[in-house]
Parts: sequence; C-alpha cells; structure tokens
Amino acid sequence: MQNPVIILGAQELGIAALDTFQSNDVVVYCFLDDKVALQQQEVNEITVMGNTEDENFLKLIGKKCDVFVAAEDMAARKSLVNMLKEDYKVVPVNGIHRFSYVSEHAWLGHGNLVQAGAIVNPNAKVGDSCVIGARALVDSNAVIEDHVQLGAGAIINAGVTVAEGAFIGTGAVIVSGVKIGKNARVGAGAVVVADVAAKQTVFGNPAKAV
Repeated sequence: MQNPVIILGAQELGIAALDTFQSNDVVVYCFLDDKVALQQQEVNEITVMGNTEDENFLKLIGKKCDVFVAAEDMAARKSLVNMLKEDYKVVPVNGIHRFSYVSEHAWLGHGNLVQAGAIVNPNAKVGDSCVIGARALVDSNAVIEDHVQLGAGAIINAGVTVAEGAFIGTGAVIVSGVKIGKNARVGAGAVVVADVAAKQTVFGNPAKAV
C-alpha cells in the first residue's frame, strides 16, 4: 500500500491531484500551500496545514509520506521539485487516476498527474512533472518532455514530440509527426498540422501563429 501523500498546492491542480489519489484509495495526509487565505482551511475535507516551506511537514517526506507537487505556476512547480531533490533527496510520486489507462509499455517519469479518462498508449514517453488532463490521449511513440501540460481532451497523435514546458489547450489536436517547441502554447481546439517553434503561440484550424 502506498504511503500517505502530502500535496504541495491546494488550488485547482491540487484538487485534481486529490481526486486522483483518492480514486486509488491513497490517503492524502494534508495540503501545503503558500496562499495565506487557504492555510488552516479545509479543501474537499483535507486540511491545508501550512506553506510549502513548512519543515514540520516536509521532514515527513521520504520517511512516513510521499509527496506530489501541484503548484499552479510552472516555475513554482520546477522550484519545488528541485527543492525536494536537493534538500530531501526525494522525487514526487505519480498520480494516475483509477479510471485512466497507461500502457505497461509506456514510460513515465516522476511527479506526473494523469487524470480520469486519459490514455497513454504503448511506447509513448512522458517525462517529469507533466499534467495529462481528463480524457487526453498520448498516442504510441509520442514524446512528452518535462513540465508539459495537456488540457482536457487534447489529442497528441503518434510520433509527436512536445518539448519541455509546452502547453496544449483543451481539445487541441496535434497531427502525427509534428514537433511542438519548448515553452510553446497551443490554443484550445487548435488543429496543429506543422511544427511550432519554441515560445510560439498558435490558435485555429489549421493552427497559425499569433
């Protein structure tokens, strides 16, 4: 049985992580969040016991508890993951919803959130600290690098590469073989038929830069 989990972040992403762990009957010990208004409050019946620098709780990680990083901001997620690695010698666990499908022939790194109905097909590769939204598809031989976020219902077709830090909006479709550059953004509902450069933002069908 998995250890209880401390979730760093008690807002939208943290609530999704809570639902994911609870779907597998994993106990969530507490939230930690830097938003003062949330501290000592209950979020979906789980208490926000302090901030993300509270050593009273962080010292439990790797001993009595596992950890998941659910900060809303990507830079904050990266910073927290680095702190956990350097100061506590631990990496966040994966949160894989009971009603998702991840092939035993897929490869996942650490600290990923795979929400309800999402599919990760054989020979797909997902890096660290990615968010795969509800009903999103990562097809065979697709590569999702670190810190990528896929919105609900996004379709990453076979052979696609999504580089580190990219954001793919709700319902977007990335056609087979396309490369999405580092920190690029793809708007909701876009159909991407050509490569997207690093830091570029695209919208529409077919998707065009804005």
